Amino acid sequence: MKTRYLVMAIRAPGFREDVIAPHHAFLDGLREAGLLEMTGGFSDRTGGAYLLTGVPSLEEARAIAARDPLAITGSSILTVHEWNTR
Repeated sequence: MKTRYLVMAIRAPGFREDVIAPHHAFLDGLREAGLLEMTGGFSDRTGGAYLLTGVPSLEEARAIAARDPLAITGSSILTVHEWNTR
């Protein structure tokens, strides 16, 4: 079993479109660091999710998500779930 962390991002009222490019750059940095397994948006445009891997704890996963421009700007509400996958 491998522990991963699922970060759910749900758009907040007043979502800012200008935060998308910085968010994508943030995800690119996580991918380059080997911490991002996959990412994608919901087809109804209400938000999206990304999957962290190689992160030692839920607290660290939450700290990473807190640095996401979506969270910093308040454009989305991010929740982090520990996910035990097989």
